[in-house]
Amino acid sequence: MLKVLVAQMGVGAVLAAVLWGIYGDVAGYSALLGSLVCVIPNAFLALRLVVPRRDPGAAALVRAAYVGELGKLALTVLFFSLVFTLVKPLSAAALFAGFIATQLVTLTGLLMQRRQELRDE
Repeated sequence: MLKVLVAQMGVGAVLAAVLWGIYGDVAGYSALLGSLVCVIPNAFLALRLVVPRRDPGAAALVRAAYVGELGKLALTVLFFSLVFTLVKPLSAAALFAGFIATQLVTLTGLLMQRRQELRDE
């Protein structure tokens, strides 16, 4: 999980730097904010899954995953709302590009893990 979060932050920072260089500072910080809107809720979910629980059983892990996913969704909505209401000027295209690129890191990580599992069989 930590590798994916670090990769997400890296992709977000690189995309923000590229957009900053090409389109200017508004696009750069908008992409960085989009990346953070993705990474922070993902970190919340990761923490929910790895924090030790009193009950180490499967049911407690599933409950933690549900709470983590609901919290992740709520944080994502909250952060998008805050960015759209508080940040002016804002490039919506760069914001969503940062968010989507950062989300794709998670998908890529899952696909790479699946490929490794198939290779190990």
